[in-house]
Amino acid sequence: MACVKLVREDKILTTKNEIDSCLAAFGLRYEYWQPEHPVEGDAPPTEILDAYRREIDRLKGVGGYVTADVIDITPLTPGLDGMLAKFNCEHWHDEDEVRFVIQGRGLFHVRSKAGDVAAIEVEAGDLLSLPKGTWHWFDLCPERRIRAIRLFQDPAGWTPRYTESGVDKNFQPVCFGPMQYPRRTET
Repeated sequence: MACVKLVREDKILTTKNEIDSCLAAFGLRYEYWQPEHPVEGDAPPTEILDAYRREIDRLKGVGGYVTADVIDITPLTPGLDGMLAKFNCEHWHDEDEVRFVIQGRGLFHVRSKAGDVAAIEVEAGDLLSLPKGTWHWFDLCPERRIRAIRLFQDPAGWTPRYTESGVDKNFQPVCFGPMQYPRRTET
């Protein structure tokens, strides 16, 4: 289950109710998925997409998404530092950014128009959807590994548009880490 840190309050949220409430206030959709037919995280993309077909089709119906794929980033991904440099500066998109994590961890920072920032660490099982226009930036956790399903309304529309606010420079791309707080709390 995701973990959320409210930066201004220096408060970490770990319960499902707290996380749901906080992310809804930022206008984000968060869900925790379990596949109908479990599949290994390193399975071929087609098997992963098939395992989550019901959830993907449901989201396609509500969000107007037309395509889904699997992205696999490891420390050995060619051009990894350049790829991360494009996304760890505050930006927004002309369409929703939807990610469902299969393996690994990543850190989204989102900033409200009022200036509040939430750091959202996602891990396997987490679905996070940022509506178009959401100011955010992303980085990997120290193991530099994430495998995720991406959904698109129009793959050509998913281009970062930078705010050039510089606010992202005030935040270190440090994940919270599983030893620093309790995980998977239900209430």
